[in-house]
Amino acid sequence: MLGVPNPQTMKPLTAAAKLGIYLPAAPEEFRTHPITREELAALRDDPPEWLRELRRTGPFPRDVVARKLGVSNSGLARAEVSDHLTAAEIDALLAEPPEWLLRERENLRAVQAEATRVEEERERKRAASNRPQKNY
Repeated sequence: MLGVPNPQTMKPLTAAAKLGIYLPAAPEEFRTHPITREELAALRDDPPEWLRELRRTGPFPRDVVARKLGVSNSGLARAEVSDHLTAAEIDALLAEPPEWLLRERENLRAVQAEATRVEEERERKRAASNRPQKNY
C-alpha cells in the first residue's frame, strides 16, 4: 500500500529568498517553521499584509538592495553597505548618490558591456565556423 507522500518543504531562508524578503524582518512563525511549496505558492498568489508591507518598505535583502541601487552585490560589499536597507534608506541614497554608488554603477555598466562584447564575439566566431552551436 502506498502512503501519502510528505509534502516537500524548504527552509525559511530559502522561502524568504524566493519571496525576495529579508528573513529577520519576517514574522516569527515564518522564520521558525519549514515552508511547503504549496504554502509558498499561496504566499505568492495572495500575500498577507506583513509580506506586502515588507515588499513595499523593507528592509530588503542584499540582492534586492543591489538591484534597486543598480549595483552588484560585490559593489555593496566593497562600499561596506549593510546587509539590508529599507525603502527610505534606498531612496535617500538614490536622491543624493554618494561617490561609491556612482563608481559602482559605472563599474557594473562596464562589466555588463564587456559580457555583451564577449558574447557577441562568441556569436561571430560561431557564425563563421561550421561547428554546431554549444549550449552555454
